[in-house]
Amino acid sequence: MAFNGTTRTSPWTTVAMQIENTFDKPTVGLYNWNINPRIKGVSTLSITSKRKVIQTVIVSIFINGLVPVLIYNLLLDHFSSFVSLLIATLVPLLDNLYQIIKHRKADAFGLFILTGFVLSLFAFLLGGSEKLILMRESLVTGILGLIFIGSLFSSKPLIYHFAIRFSSTNESEQKGKFATNWEFPYFRFVIRLMTVVWGISLLAEAVIKTILVYELSISAFLAISQIIFYSVLGVTILWTVIYRRYAKTRLDLIMNVK
Repeated sequence: MAFNGTTRTSPWTTVAMQIENTFDKPTVGLYNWNINPRIKGVSTLSITSKRKVIQTVIVSIFINGLVPVLIYNLLLDHFSSFVSLLIATLVPLLDNLYQIIKHRKADAFGLFILTGFVLSLFAFLLGGSEKLILMRESLVTGILGLIFIGSLFSSKPLIYHFAIRFSSTNESEQKGKFATNWEFPYFRFVIRLMTVVWGISLLAEAVIKTILVYELSISAFLAISQIIFYSVLGVTILWTVIYRRYAKTRLDLIMNVK
């Protein structure tokens, strides 16, 4: 699906791509940077990239937020509230699956989305639960957050594997560079800290939306849920960009001393 000549991605593909951009094309140190020659030391996106990001967010909010609201309200005259909601939420589900299949970069996210939909079907068979349908994406986000946090107890956190899996560079070359960097305690600290921040952010998004499910009407929640998602995602990405710049500078100094 295109918007003004640009390719749009689903919210979950957006998460994967942002994690990819965080670690894309690492140097012997931590990451490469696109430096604005007019502002020394400041990492910037091109105007085209910024427009694509804005367009992605606007279209995703429209398809995943406003369209379900319209469908839900139109169907209320013909079906029960639960059935209307189940049909309305098929729109973002199908859109997400289409984008994931198209980009083929977020298979794991696709599985979580399918899991959420299966839970909705179970709710329907067991008598129906509108709140469970509304909390479907929050369940996905919460599980992902727990996986991020849980990966801290493994030999290498999830961010480490994301960095290798989603890099645009040769995967074997990427593994070699990360294996070298992993010998530095500070690099390990950075990877673990980023894993914690992403995990907490995803959990926070899930908690906020779960609370709002019980506080807002169905129409209001459908309209605002995607705004919350992109707000949390945006803050996390902003922190990642700022911290990445600081971490690269410090790691370069550590490696040069060694």
